[in-house]
Order: sequence, then C-alpha cells, then structure tokens
Amino acid sequence: MTTTRIETLTKRPDFLACARATKAPAPAFLLQARNRRDDDDLTRIGFTCSKKVGNAVARNRAKRRLREIARAILPAHGQPGWDYVLIGRAGATATRDYIELEADLVRALKKVHGPK
Repeated sequence: MTTTRIETLTKRPDFLACARATKAPAPAFLLQARNRRDDDDLTRIGFTCSKKVGNAVARNRAKRRLREIARAILPAHGQPGWDYVLIGRAGATATRDYIELEADLVRALKKVHGPK
C-alpha cells in the first residue's frame, strides 16, 4: 500500500465543490467526497461545523474529534486524488463514542468508494 499525503482544505471553492459531489451520511457527521480526477497522490480533508452544533467551544471540540478520526482512518481507507469534507452534527459529533466515530467514518468511506 502506498502512503498518501494528507492536506487540509482551506479554500471555499474546494468546500463548495465537495458539497456538489457524493455524500455519505453517518450518525455523528456527514461525509462529502469528490474525486478531483487528477494524477496527484494527495488526499485533502476539510472540517466544518455550523452554529447549530453549539457555541465556539462546542464547535471546536466537534472539529477536534473529526480531525482525530480523519488522522487515524484516512491513511488506510482514504484514496489519493480525492477531497473529503466532514461536517459535524448537532448533539452527536461531540458526544458519540470515539470507537463508533471511527467505525462510522470507515463505513462512510466504503459507501463513497463502493460500487455505484
């Protein structure tokens, strides 16, 4: 297995492009995934939480948890040349068990990359 480089999405157009692409809902988050269709071995990931998740402290906690599961799962299950966005859910992202969060991300990635 080749090691893919992982970078963080920062530009709004990249987030908007993912919003128009494939979606895979999970109990604690929504995964949006887009194949960039380039030859780059780079995997990019973005994180977002709306104000529905809570105040700044709650949103930052939810994003920290999303970053941690992405760091643990994407090297093994993500695919090079893809952009992913994880969107936190109100009341679920910050409270769901960490092991279940990881399993949710693996399931969502399999759904996105599975047969159509």
